Amino acid sequence: MEAQVPKLHEKRIESNPEEGAIWKLTSTNSAELKVQALDFINQLPSDPQSWRICLSLFVHEPRCSEIVRHTSLDVLDSVVGSGRLDSQSLHVMRESLMTYAQAIYGPVAAGQSTVDTPNLQNKLAQTFTFLFTSLYPSEWLSFFQDLLALAASPGSPVKDNPAGIIFYLRVLIQIHDEIADLFTSRSSDDRKKNNDLKDLVRERDAKTIAASWQEILLQWRGKDSRVVDLCLATIGRWVSWTEISLIITETLRDQLLDLVTSPIPPNGPVALRESALNTFKEILHKKMGSDYKLELIDFLKIREVIAHLVASPALADLRATSQYDTDLAESVAQLVNHSVSDIVRALETAQDQSSVTTQGVSQLKSFLPLALRFFSDEYDEISSTVIPCLSDLLTLFRQKEKLNVMIREQSAAMLSPILDAVVTKMRYDETSSWGNEDAQTDEAEFQELRKRLHVLQQAVAAVDDTLYQEKITTVVLTTFDSFQKNGGQVDWRDLDLALHEMFLFGELGLKNGGLYSKTKPITPAAERLIAMLYKLVESGVASSLHPAVQLQYMEICVRYYHFFDANPHLITGTLERFIQFVHHDHVKVRTRSWYLFQRFIRHMRQHIGDIAQTVIQALSDLLPIKAELPDDVPDDSDMSSEEDQLSASARFDSQLYLFEAIGCVCSARGVPVDNQVIYIRTVMTPLFTDLQNHLAPAKNGDELAIMQVHHLIMALGTLARGFSDWTPASTHQSAPPPAAEVSGEFSRTSEAILVALESVNINNEVIRAAARFAFSRLVGVLGSRILPQLPRWIDGLLSRTSSKDEMALFMRLLDQVVYGFKTEIYNILDTLLTPLLQRVFNGIAEPATGTDDEIQLAELKREYLSFLLVILNNGLEAVLVSDANQAGFATVISTIEHLAKDASDFPTAKLAFTVLTRMVITWGGPDIQAGSPQPSLPGFDRFMMERFSPLCWALPSQPNFDPKDAQGRQAMGEAAGLQKAIHTKTGEEYLSFLRDTELSGMGMDAGTVDAYLRALSNSDTKAFRQYFQTLVQRSKR
Repeated sequence: MEAQVPKLHEKRIESNPEEGAIWKLTSTNSAELKVQALDFINQLPSDPQSWRICLSLFVHEPRCSEIVRHTSLDVLDSVVGSGRLDSQSLHVMRESLMTYAQAIYGPVAAGQSTVDTPNLQNKLAQTFTFLFTSLYPSEWLSFFQDLLALAASPGSPVKDNPAGIIFYLRVLIQIHDEIADLFTSRSSDDRKKNNDLKDLVRERDAKTIAASWQEILLQWRGKDSRVVDLCLATIGRWVSWTEISLIITETLRDQLLDLVTSPIPPNGPVALRESALNTFKEILHKKMGSDYKLELIDFLKIREVIAHLVASPALADLRATSQYDTDLAESVAQLVNHSVSDIVRALETAQDQSSVTTQGVSQLKSFLPLALRFFSDEYDEISSTVIPCLSDLLTLFRQKEKLNVMIREQSAAMLSPILDAVVTKMRYDETSSWGNEDAQTDEAEFQELRKRLHVLQQAVAAVDDTLYQEKITTVVLTTFDSFQKNGGQVDWRDLDLALHEMFLFGELGLKNGGLYSKTKPITPAAERLIAMLYKLVESGVASSLHPAVQLQYMEICVRYYHFFDANPHLITGTLERFIQFVHHDHVKVRTRSWYLFQRFIRHMRQHIGDIAQTVIQALSDLLPIKAELPDDVPDDSDMSSEEDQLSASARFDSQLYLFEAIGCVCSARGVPVDNQVIYIRTVMTPLFTDLQNHLAPAKNGDELAIMQVHHLIMALGTLARGFSDWTPASTHQSAPPPAAEVSGEFSRTSEAILVALESVNINNEVIRAAARFAFSRLVGVLGSRILPQLPRWIDGLLSRTSSKDEMALFMRLLDQVVYGFKTEIYNILDTLLTPLLQRVFNGIAEPATGTDDEIQLAELKREYLSFLLVILNNGLEAVLVSDANQAGFATVISTIEHLAKDASDFPTAKLAFTVLTRMVITWGGPDIQAGSPQPSLPGFDRFMMERFSPLCWALPSQPNFDPKDAQGRQAMGEAAGLQKAIHTKTGEEYLSFLRDTELSGMGMDAGTVDAYLRALSNSDTKAFRQYFQTLVQRSKR
């Protein structure tokens, strides 16, 4: 008989595929058959009668696998939500699912059947929710009563069936998520439908539902934490859109208070207290009028709840131990934050002497100590939780002109404790360690917290800057006094705090970048800051051995260099400290101090001439360069900033600051020129020797030698940058050009770099990059001495293997050279222009091979055009048509024409039109009102009409030209400017050319031609730009 069962099922499968699918999923061990059955079920949503099959699958006994039942409910949700079912079908589904719920979750089934898993319960609750949205308005008016009946035995006065209660609450949560969740995006029709449903619930069943929550909490408190927790979660959701008077009764409030304040036995349900706190927070989130919100805070006894929890053993007795309940502390802090923010919002709009003001101010006074208690918590996560409400409060205080008298009076009393707490929180806590590799994340988080605390301090200062100034001055001077009196025996955390606050104080103390007006402090805050700086030096804080203090000291000296500028007698002692720190054992202090030392030296260079030699000798042991090949670190590696500081590249970048500092010292005011030359030689000679020693192996491809050559060239260039601030042709010079003797020494540097470039240039972008860097720095110390070497620089930096990016960068440097030496460069430029442009043309002609290459090509094109503009704008236009370059002029013009017609690169096209316009202005001759053109280049009048003018229409004629593109419109504006320039130089001849040849040849009708010529003749350049842009846009429609 048993052998016949499979055969019987096979027959039933043929006649009933749905039942066959159920059998395969529940009665076979064959993986293949199960996959077939699942595929069949996944196709069911496309079948209009699929819901019947899926309904059978879900309620089938024995139960199918969970995935099948879950999928079946998905199909039911889909058909109900889509509105495809008629009323009768919905009724069938309702009755079937309700029968199932009564059998599984009802009181009769208690203990007799196994309830579904939580995931499946939630899914079933979602299906009931879809039925609710479809049937509740007119057909299933008893929806909530039917579900609530699952919670109690027949005739029982209490809700005594936990399975039914839990399912009832799950449905309520799903209903909220479906019709009231504010974080779900919905269409306007769905929003209207949901609002109507909420109105119906409020009208029909809200009171019954709210009463059920109170009954459930009363019945199950202390019996089943699952039921209580779910009930609290339901209340927290529904309170946002349900009449609050129905929910927040004294009974419910007392139940919540009891859950929060009752002692929790060892291993007791801590989660219930957290849930009750969350319910309080959700209740406070409910939107209502300000006066009602203040009343709600008092009614719920929020302050009493918080005060009780603050005094509880979990937050009081255990606060300084490892058993401190940080989760509870953060939750309570959130409640404080919400409450204070609500109070502040109420006071923002409160009228003077109103009951809202009186009540709000009273609440603020009682809540502020609680907010500050959590703000001062040792755990920064907890402290950060209340920063928003303190920020809101300080914003309220800042609105002085809007504040009523009562709030102004209270703000004065509240500011001081807030500022005290902020300053205290700025301090490293006792468990923190600085510079420990294992504490890098904590350090970064603390620095982020300090930024947020700084914002609070700024807000306090904005309300009462006198209070802020007095507080910070006291903290700083008291700490420095203590350090001085106790022989340096002060906690480094206190010193760090004082120095950090002193650094931030500059935002008040520094006005227009300075401390003094003539010899007097510029403001009272500046006077206080000057007193702090005197005390900083006098107390010897720099002698502290802690790295954090030493770094802060240097940062302050650099930021407030005006103080040392006004007190030069303090510079020598300060520099001695810097010299100590640049030799520090700690890599973070050492590398950062190299940068800060350079900054300080640059500011003090006019005062250090008499100690220049001493400083150079003190740094000499840090100047030898030892290149290292970069570590093979993947691009996506999680390298920390500390590890990055230790990398070879980062160390060398920091070392370069020392060479810049040395350059500043060598050129300090008061150092005789002969001594400057001696100092420079002292530094450069070892570099030259090292460079010479590494050229041969570098030429043979030794990677380490190549890197050493790169570093040496970079160091020589950086030394030049430090030596001179002079810029050729600049109208705002901060320093004179170097003496001829000094420039002569740096000529040796230029020659050495050129030799290296010529020796190791082949296929070596690294060396070219270093040489390009040095070239830009050497211009300021060599002046016109660099011009005879310019052809060699071009040969070296624009080699056959130079990338487009390299070419563009060097062209930018040449722009500066041409501009800086425009009166001296003509002959050299005349010689090198054609070969230079030929290399650029070759680079432009190379096809782009990727996105990066396309970007570099566009940049090279723009730099080429900019270079031509520099020549034209600086009186060097003759070089373009000289005997040496006349042959290449046609190529220059053709490349400009090509770029002006490129609709794929509007910025370049715009620049090309600008160059053409400049050529017209330069060679077109004088402006004419009447008569014949008089171009400075014979025949240029016809040339610009016949070659330049047609380009203005060639660009918009391109098939890929988009007239709506903003950059395209700008290019057309430049094209219009070109036409105006041609007309200014040629007058009626250009109008005749346009009428008889160009415009008529384009097929433009006579009326449009006449209007075009009138606009060109009578409009100014701005008006014609607009006319031409509009005409082009119309013609492209």
